[in-house]
Amino acid sequence: MSEQPIPPLSGASTGPEPATELASDVASRLKRDDHGLVAAVIQQHDTGEVLMLGWMDDEALRRTLTTGRVTFWSRSRQEYWRKGDTSGHVQWVKSVALDCDGDALLVRVDQVGAACHTGTRTCFDGRELPTVVGSRDAGPAAAEELTADDTTTEGAR
Repeated sequence: MSEQPIPPLSGASTGPEPATELASDVASRLKRDDHGLVAAVIQQHDTGEVLMLGWMDDEALRRTLTTGRVTFWSRSRQEYWRKGDTSGHVQWVKSVALDCDGDALLVRVDQVGAACHTGTRTCFDGRELPTVVGSRDAGPAAAEELTADDTTTEGAR
């Protein structure tokens, strides 16, 4: 089920009136892409499960920080959407952190229902890619060997 856009915040609020723009001390720390967006990794707060990746501009982040619900910017529809407004699969904000470079957010949530629009718990369920699994016990020589193999077999893939 597709999420629907949400209008600008109205006067209806369960707490203090939200700010009308993102706090300058937060905004100044963000490193946005060419479209003014920052990647937002959404994680289940109590299990650490990575649920999805979304995009936020300053307004989406402001709404997320001030309402207790996660708001995203839809790159395809060019509009805001709040997770769960049509599906009921709400993301309740537990914490928001900015990474060391300022170009990604970690939003820890209490996810109600499926996080993915396809109906799966996460956007990554059942979408694993074939991968060579590394091991710290293999040591640096094994890593060099794998790298050499990758460069000689690249064209065969």
